[in-house]
Parts: sequence; structure tokens; C-alpha cells
Amino acid sequence: MNKNRRRPARPWGRALGLCAAYTATAALAALGWLYSSLPENVCLEPGQPLQLARFEYIEPLGAWGSQNVASTRAVGTYQATLSLGGILPIKTIRAVVTPRMTVTVCGTPFGVKMFSEGALIVGFSDLSTSSGGTANPAKEAGLHMGDRVICIGDTQTDNNDAVKAALEAAGGHPVTVVYVRDGRQLETTLTPLWDENAGEWRAGMWVRDSSAGVGTLTFVDAENGIFAGLGHSISDGDTGQSIALRSGEIVPCEIVGCTAGTAGSPGELKGQFVSAHAIGTICINGSNGVYGTTRTSFAGTSMEVAFAQEVEEGEAEIWTTISGETTHAYTVQIEKISDADPVRNMVIRVTDPELLAQTGGIVQGMSGSPIIQNGRLVGAVTHVLVNDPTRGYGIFAETMLETAEGIA
Repeated sequence: MNKNRRRPARPWGRALGLCAAYTATAALAALGWLYSSLPENVCLEPGQPLQLARFEYIEPLGAWGSQNVASTRAVGTYQATLSLGGILPIKTIRAVVTPRMTVTVCGTPFGVKMFSEGALIVGFSDLSTSSGGTANPAKEAGLHMGDRVICIGDTQTDNNDAVKAALEAAGGHPVTVVYVRDGRQLETTLTPLWDENAGEWRAGMWVRDSSAGVGTLTFVDAENGIFAGLGHSISDGDTGQSIALRSGEIVPCEIVGCTAGTAGSPGELKGQFVSAHAIGTICINGSNGVYGTTRTSFAGTSMEVAFAQEVEEGEAEIWTTISGETTHAYTVQIEKISDADPVRNMVIRVTDPELLAQTGGIVQGMSGSPIIQNGRLVGAVTHVLVNDPTRGYGIFAETMLETAEGIA
């Protein structure tokens, strides 16, 4: 017998090797998920320890418990390395030490009047030709729904009347059209067509230069004279395009009715303007809300703003108005929180029986309704989940406050 014959590997040894490989892969995947889930920035007030409510096992590197050198620093910006248990480094973030802000929390409805920068194409209509056929100069020029026409020939097309005047000036001659699509400024050539029925030169396109609607006011910074609302941009109802702001204002409004939401069919608050007197000027129509300067004082409750890392899953309230001009508090659950998305930071579920009975949950017009947790403003409602109106998205109040402070 050959005593040097090699023995076959034992099955359990191979299994242990595979188990170790799988464990290492799973650990790396978990660390990758944790890295992407942790915020890039945190705000702290002077003396506040760097603690993440949603990640209790995460501490500053070398902190070991409540001791945290960043917590005692003066106002300013610092780097901090987050770690597992204060030992295993995971991610280096920016810590901003700043005084905690207090704002006036509203939850009241407001009317919006906006004028766009340029004329937004919202539809097309073919024109009859002298030969008995049809044509569409705008389509032939390559224009699309959602394009924003800012100039025709030598005429700046800030409104519908300017578009009409520019087409009249061009007559039947080719004219250069400057327009914006997906943030890029482009040019094309369009030849107006004489419309016998209307008795005027036309391009075969329908344009809109203004918009009006109803939303909910989130908060007012009375000290700096700034308001914030909606939590998302105002978009054109036909094209879905965010309206490029030329000018705008907010006016008093009351809620006069409500269509309840159902699965697949979002509900809607119905409002009417109660005065043409502007109570604020819109300065920003951005992806995370509508912001501007105030022209009068606003009623509400003075409240501290929570930093994003302080928001927790669990019970909360939304303050909103579903009738008249009076705000009420309704119970919700914050079911999920994300620091990765710039605007969809929370998933909330309405649990209040009264609100569910009257609206079915979250409806259009509630956008901007403040979300309150632990006595602080933590965010605002932004969107409803179309297939489940009891749920919707929210944005951090910290994000909205940062945008609002840019106006001051």
C-alpha cells in the first residue's frame, strides 16, 4: 500500500470555506448598504452630541458612547468619521454646527399665481391650407409639447400676446424661434401659416404663460420675512414640466370642497382665492418647494425645526386644512426614512380616522402640510402614492429651511 497516497478533502472543510466566502460577501454588501444609507451631512446645535436616531449602533470614530469632540465645538463646519461602535470606520461626513432655527408652522392653504419665463407649448392644432389639406408649422419646425418658447424673431415671447405679435410680424416668412427643452436653449426655423377661419397668422401650437393653483403653506420665517410651501415644484398640468418662474405671488385662499382619493385616482382639495391682495412674492419654484418673501404677518405656531438625523420612524402628525381656513392636526405614522433621496425622505401613512373618512388619506392640495414629531417640525407632505392614497412622501424640514435661507 502506498502510504503517501493523498487523501481526498473532507466535505465539511469545503463547506466551511464556502460559508466563510458567503459570510464575507454578505458583510461587504451590508457595509455598502450602510455607507449609502448614512447621510452626507448632519447639522448639530452647539453642545449637541453627534447621534443618529435611526442608526443607534453608529458612533463617531473613537467616541465610545456619549463623548463626542464635535459636540462641544463652536459654530462651523467639521469632518466627522462615522463608525460601528466607535471602532470600525464606515463613512466620513460633514458636521455643521449651527444654532437651531425656530419658525412659524402654518398648515394653512394659499393660492398661487405664477407667470412663466417664456411661453410653454401645451398642445398642437393642425391648420387648413389653401390647397385643402392641413399643416402644422410648429411640428414641422421640430417643436414638442413642453418646449418653452422664449423668442420668435426679434420679439421676446414672455406671454401669449407676444407670441401672437411675433407671428403677425413674421407674416408668411420664415422666422427664427429660440426655445428651451430639457434645460438646453435651442433654435429652429418656423414659417407661420395664414388661418382663414381666424383671420391671422398662426403656428399651430397652443401656449400658456401663466398658472394658478392651491397648496399648503409649510412655515414662515418671520424674522427674515420668508415663506416656504408645497415641498415640490409647481408644474404645468398638461405637460408635467416645472414652470420656469418669471414672476409670481401668493394670495389668501380657503378650501371649499374635497374629492376623496381612491386607489388609482388621487383626490383633490378644491380652493378659491378670497382676495386678490398678494401676501407674498414667489422667488423660487424649485424641486423641493415654493419659496418667497412675505408681505404681511402669518398666523401659526412657533416651533423648533428638527435636524434630519433626528427624524424617527413612528408616530407623528400632519397639520393641514381640509375645510375653510382652519388648520387641524391629524395622526400619521412615519414608516420609512431615507437620506439618499434629495426630496422623498419619508414615507408616511395616514392613521387618523377622521381624515381617512373625509379625504381617503392624502390628496392633491395637501402638499406642504407640516409633519410634526416630538414637538418639532420634521418635514412636509409632498406627494400621494397613487395606488394607495393613505400613504405619501415627505421631505425633511431641514432641506426646505436651507433653501429658504438662500433667499435672505
